[in-house]
Amino acid sequence: MTGSPRVPVPKNSVESLVLHATDNQVCRITLNRPEALNAITPDQRERLIRLLDDASADPGVRAVVLTGTGRGFCAGADLRGGSGAGERVPGDVARTIRLGAQRLVAAVLDCEKPVIAAVNGTAAGLGAHLAFACDLVLAAESAKFIEAFVRRGLVPDGGGAYLLPRLVGPQRAKELMFFGDALTAADAERLGLVNRVVPDGELDKTAHEWADRLATGPTRALALTKHLVNASLDTDRGAAFAAEAAAQEINMTTADAREGVASFVQRRGPEFRGR
Repeated sequence: MTGSPRVPVPKNSVESLVLHATDNQVCRITLNRPEALNAITPDQRERLIRLLDDASADPGVRAVVLTGTGRGFCAGADLRGGSGAGERVPGDVARTIRLGAQRLVAAVLDCEKPVIAAVNGTAAGLGAHLAFACDLVLAAESAKFIEAFVRRGLVPDGGGAYLLPRLVGPQRAKELMFFGDALTAADAERLGLVNRVVPDGELDKTAHEWADRLATGPTRALALTKHLVNASLDTDRGAAFAAEAAAQEINMTTADAREGVASFVQRRGPEFRGR
């Protein structure tokens, strides 16, 4: 097994609260505040964004797994750490959301490598949207998804009103957001929010298997496919078809595309290198 060197990190440093390791071309990012159900602080958010951006640019990374420790995947943004002092200036809240939760969700959507959410426990508020932004979602049987904003009299943030209607339709999205009821992993799978539910003890193994498959795939083709699918939800047929043709043009310049065609002609399995 190859990977980045493991070095001790100071307790309670941001590096210890967002763990990161790359093995066999899979970048694994783990939220590590189990006592807070992995609620995200601003420092953790910025580290997550940096790690996702780095994964896009690193040819040694070909897939990403995002998960948490303990009973929670992510309980949302940590509201306890914010400062309540001083008078709020008009625009402060919008600016905070734009530069905070929205940047985090955009970093997942824009990551050029496929991102798997391995939801090990409760995913609430921003934590649920963080999972829904991922390309593939695996959930442990004990996992729950909660649109918790309404419980605190808040409007959903982190792109929730953008993501949910595209995943489950507007009526279902409103039901989830209006009531804020906990959604079991099985119900989330039934609605199409989760790709697969697995026993708790098999979540890590299944995430590794899926990530390993993606890491041996045609990396640039996967990146272009991700972009086409995400963009298709915001465009018309003509623009989508034009984007598809342009993506094909770009992809046919890659070594993996040439290898894929050659392996077909030679009747053998392809050996993709991520280039």
